Order: sequence, then structure tokens, then C-alpha cells
Amino acid sequence: MDVAKISPEPGTVPVPGKKVHRNLPASALVEAAVIRGEAQLTEPGALLATTGRYTGRSPKDKFIVKDAAVANTIAWGPVNQPWEPARFDNLLRRVLAYLDERETFVFDGAVGAEPQHQLRVRVVTEMAWHNLFARQLFLRPDWGDNPPEPDFTIISAPGFQAQPDRDGTRSEAFVVINFTRRIILIGGTHYAGEIKKSVFTVMNYLLPDAGVFPMHCSANVGEQGDAALYFGLSGTGKTTLSADPNRRLVGDDEHGWWDGGIFNFEGGCYAKCIGLEPEKEPLIYNAIRFGSVLENVVVDPRTRVPDYHDGSLTENTRVAYPVDFIPGAVIPGVAGHPRTIFFLTADASGVLPPIARLTPEQAMYHFLSGYTSKLAGTERGITDPEPTFSACFGEPFLPRSPVTYAKLLGDMLQRHDATVYLVNTGWTGGPYGVGKRMELKYTRAMVSAALAGQLKDVAVKTEPFFGLHVPVECPGVPSELLDARSRWSDGNAYDDAARRLAGFFRENFARFQGADLPPEIVAAGPQG
Repeated sequence: MDVAKISPEPGTVPVPGKKVHRNLPASALVEAAVIRGEAQLTEPGALLATTGRYTGRSPKDKFIVKDAAVANTIAWGPVNQPWEPARFDNLLRRVLAYLDERETFVFDGAVGAEPQHQLRVRVVTEMAWHNLFARQLFLRPDWGDNPPEPDFTIISAPGFQAQPDRDGTRSEAFVVINFTRRIILIGGTHYAGEIKKSVFTVMNYLLPDAGVFPMHCSANVGEQGDAALYFGLSGTGKTTLSADPNRRLVGDDEHGWWDGGIFNFEGGCYAKCIGLEPEKEPLIYNAIRFGSVLENVVVDPRTRVPDYHDGSLTENTRVAYPVDFIPGAVIPGVAGHPRTIFFLTADASGVLPPIARLTPEQAMYHFLSGYTSKLAGTERGITDPEPTFSACFGEPFLPRSPVTYAKLLGDMLQRHDATVYLVNTGWTGGPYGVGKRMELKYTRAMVSAALAGQLKDVAVKTEPFFGLHVPVECPGVPSELLDARSRWSDGNAYDDAARRLAGFFRENFARFQGADLPPEIVAAGPQG
């Protein structure tokens, strides 16, 4: 990837550390993590680490350095908080000095399975298990003993705690991206997901200039080469639904869509573990073995057997593993243009139907809205589901205006004639606390029917509040389940909840007033 237009300077810094371990294999990193007391081995063979206070992302502690190179291209605000270049330089010096007194671990890898749009990354970590996490999640090109210089360097120092009065941070934790110096600086938090998502943010900034649509979605492909995308925020089912035994996994979280098709950014998967059962999610369950990294999963202290139903540390229990731990995964992670696209939402209000076919205009509207519910543990302080709107189903990772990404989606839909479905993986029969979570077997059946083309021509019922086209029947799914209102014991209560939710949609979409959007997209949302 040509990143020279951002800055003429290389994305390198002197690698700190009194002893530096470079590009160790997974076995050596596991060994180091255990010997150093960072983690322990579990009975399935996976390494287990706990992350202390930070068991999820800390978006309020994320900053982007604002300088002349990016000042006019970043959507500055609560998501992309500006930081002064001098402040970054001072913090970087302090972090490097801190790491110089410690052993460090280096991984040289890449992001982007399509060579034309690949980013070389160097990950420097204080913790051996963080380096294993990066090694298993990013691409691992065979560069031998002489890897090329990186386009971006990620420095992770969880033991370094910032001093807000001195460093200008909000707390002891920080994630700072400097596009000009091509450095990502992370400290004060042991949550490994910050490494992954900060690199995703970088890709989301770089790729639109190359005409590539970067997406927060999983992807898989069928026997006939029919690719599918699954958009959604954390906890909505991207990893679960894309890990389909009847289809080949391309990737579970981050992809690009360009003229040649789709490609995975990563070489691994980062799946939620809470409630994991081998009968429901066998591919993920069986991927938890030697080389995988478990985060915050509770294990029996004697047998070391994980208890995936124990959320006492956090509901955001996680496992990271290489994508080739999934049988039949597509290696390298590239595929053709998608025929079917799913927008996944975990609707805590229990209003949205379990599946609905969207018009192109509705697809654009719901993509820009990005409605779901924040689930427990995905961010600090979230203990119960909270309704939220996250543009493009991933606004925390979008440096540019959401309209930029929506226009890329609209262009791709028009050129490649993909069918889009809205799928509610959240609650049915009432809101959270009254209704119950949609059963996975029925969601899988609806997704399978859509992939097989069985819902394209089936009769639909137009839902009155959002104008959604809801199939009246679906193979393997009770017909009454498709009608969200009929699942409530009190229809009037459903109507009230639907009106409230429709109002929230309209209030949220008002943020796009004045944006260069066709009027038919604005009209595709709930009316009245």
C-alpha cells in the first residue's frame, strides 16, 4: 500500500528494550508468557490471560494526532479526538524510555490479504502474550530473517500508566494514532483488542483514497463461489454466523471491497466466548487449542477447564486464533463480489423483525444509522444492553465522515447487485428483561434461506413503523416468529415501543442533515 502521501517519513522507531525478542514462533511466545507469569495454559491447550481493570475497549481514551497532513480529512469529534503533535512526541519518549528498561517482543506482519492494498506492520509489545495475540490475528508473510521496514509501528506498553496532568490523557490508559509518523501508541490497558482495532482504524483511513470500501464485517463463501458479508458491532453475531460448517470462512471481522472482490484484513479471528457451547458453535469451540489466546475466561483452578458460561470477570470473554484453525478457511482471505449482505443488530427493544429484505435506499439508511445495542463488556462500564447508533456498524473505528463509507457502499451495491437483509439477533417477545434472545438455530435458518435465494421472491408483509419488507415464511422457522408484534403479549405495548424506536432513528439521522445524500435515502427511514 502506498502510504507515502501521508508522510515522507518511514513508520519506524528504534525498537526499545534491554532485550528484544524478534518474531518468535507461537510456541516460544506461549512459553515466555507462562514463565514470565503473564498467563497460564488451559486444559484445551490455549493460553489464558486476564486483563484486570480494562476488559473491553476504552473509546474515550483514544486520540488521533492532528497536524497539517490530516487536519482536513478526519471527522473530528467525540470519536476522533484531536491530540497535539508535541504532546504525542513527549509521551512517545516516555514510553520508549519505559520499555528500554524491559524485555520486549517484536512481530513483523501485515494487514490486508490483497497484496495491492496490504499494509506492513511492526508490533512491539511489553507482554509476550500480546505479541502472540498480534501474531495470531494479523497476517504472517514468510519474510524469513529480513522482514521489510513497516508502514506502521504499533507500540503496546500496558504497564506504563499515563499521568493525565503531565501527559494530557483522560486517564492512565491511552490509544494514540499518529498518521504522519505512522505510529500507534498504546498504554495503561492490558486489553489486547486495542491493538487490533487501532490498526483497523488506520486501514479505514487509508483505503478510501485507493477506492477500497473498508468494512466492519465478517465474510464467508459458498461452494459456488457466492460470497456473503455480515456487518455488525461486537456481540451481534458476525463471528458466529460466518463460522458456518457449510461455507468457507474468509474472515470474521474486517474486510475490504474493491474492484477485484473482497479481502480479509487479518489472518485470525477474535471471537466472543460467553455462553460458548460445542453443539451451537463447533468451529469456534474447536479452534480453542494450543496457539489460541483466551482473554478473561474463568477456568477451574484444579482442572484448568474453561467455564464459558462464567461472566464474573466480564461478559466480553474472548479468544483469538489463526483463521486456519477453522477447517476449510479461505487462505489467502480473498473472494469474489458478495451476492448477499446482512446487517446484524442486537435490538434490545424487541421491536425489529428477525429478518427483513431491504431496498437499496433502505440499505443505505440503515448502514448510516448502524442501530444496535451495546452489549455487556464490549466497552468499559457497559453492564446491561444499551441502545445505540453507530454509523456504518463501526463508527468508533472510522476516522472519516460516515457519509464517505456510505457512498462507497452505495456504489458497490449498484455495481454488483447484492441483496441486503436486516437481521435482528437481539430480543423477541418483548424488550431485554421481558422477552428472550433470538434462538441461534432460527437465525441460522433465516440466514441460510437468504443465502440460498429462498427469500428473494417469497411474499412479504410491510411492517408499518419502518417500512421493512418481512418474509411471511421461511424454511425451518415458525411463521409466527417472523412477525415481531405477534410475539408480544400486549400488541399496544409493542406499538408504543416501535414508535419510540422509530423516533430514536429519526433523531439520530438528523445528524446527516446537510450531508450530500439523495432524498430517497432520507425517506427510506421510519416516517410519521
